[in-house]
Amino acid sequence: MFDIARLIVQITIIVAAARLVGFIFLKLRQPQVVGEMVAGILLGPSLLGWVAPHISAALFPTSSLNPLEALSQLGLVLYMFLVGLRINPSELKKQGHAAVLTSHVGITLPFAMATWLAIWLYPLLCDNSVGFTSFAMFMGAAMSVTAFPVLARILSDWGMLHTRLGTVAISSAAVDDVTGWCVLAYIVILVRAAKATTPIWVTVAGLLAFIVVMVFGIRRPLARLAIIYERDHELTDGLLAMIVLFVLASAYFMERFGVHVLFGAFLAGAVMPRNEGFVRYIYSKLQFVPAVILLPLFFALTGLRTNIDVIRSLGLWVYCFVIIGVAIAGKLGGCMVAARITGMPARDAVGLGILMNTRGLMELVILNVGRDIGVISPALFSMMVFMALVTTFMTTPLLQCIYPTSRFVSDRVPIRRSEQESRLRATAV
Repeated sequence: MFDIARLIVQITIIVAAARLVGFIFLKLRQPQVVGEMVAGILLGPSLLGWVAPHISAALFPTSSLNPLEALSQLGLVLYMFLVGLRINPSELKKQGHAAVLTSHVGITLPFAMATWLAIWLYPLLCDNSVGFTSFAMFMGAAMSVTAFPVLARILSDWGMLHTRLGTVAISSAAVDDVTGWCVLAYIVILVRAAKATTPIWVTVAGLLAFIVVMVFGIRRPLARLAIIYERDHELTDGLLAMIVLFVLASAYFMERFGVHVLFGAFLAGAVMPRNEGFVRYIYSKLQFVPAVILLPLFFALTGLRTNIDVIRSLGLWVYCFVIIGVAIAGKLGGCMVAARITGMPARDAVGLGILMNTRGLMELVILNVGRDIGVISPALFSMMVFMALVTTFMTTPLLQCIYPTSRFVSDRVPIRRSEQESRLRATAV
């Protein structure tokens, strides 16, 4: 039976741990979300289940995790809507060639290296129920992603959001996110179609029709919301409720088409109006509950799924470090080379590679999707989570060494103070 008292205790402990560890990481000049990710791991079998197994079993018995998972999925739906809402195509026009080339190389090279790695890992860490093509494509998507929201927070905290480097990085990360999610959607369709009775062409046709309706049919009526906001400087509670219902409906239909609820939420955000004030207003109204309460539940569930103890042998640790090395070489190295090709100075190119190597929350979302559809094993899931933490944690200290404050202060793009403040508020996680 559903135990509301246990759920309240679980949420209290998870949120408190997330805020505490997040605060500690802020003092270490790391983004708070990195601390929240680590807090989720600490509450799982990797630490709490190892140090105090009886307490862990009493707090998080397997039978009690369904309500937590439902709440965390709702938080991810709202969060992915906000991610889609913050994707701004106009940023690409400002940087053009540099952003496009960097993002494409930053996807292609890690994808190719991950495919090579998959040839080695497939017989070792994957069972025969998953086809090699699906496994290799998933590894490529997981290695190619950049954490757009975490990157925006790092750039904002360091005052780099409006430098030339920051603008190229945020534009490239936006392209990475969209491309990575498109590839992941294709993988989910392939895997689910193999187990479903509906022909794959029906699924793909329905999905394409839904996207066309969203982009060319619903986008125009949504533009009226921005007009209302410009006129009244706010939206009524009824209109805000309609936006939430629109997000939930988009997520529902995407799930029914055999993809995943998160893709529907992301698409809903992507088709919203792009007026800066409107985007900032919607973000401020909807970000608190998912960011502060529901996302820590997702981190905790990820931590409960992650067990470093399964990587107990020396051979498995070798696989883990090879995964980390390939991830860094492909993403950081690829973006750095692409930046140099576009004429970016060497130090700036290295800084861009470091920024684009940030994976963070988006990596955990992709890994959980892969775990849910059965593409990756528990051991590989734990290794990839460890890789996500390492590549995200290394961003700030490396950036401080390679691209110090004195270097980028003089490189800021001139903007009005009011515009700078509004952009900082819009990009704060």
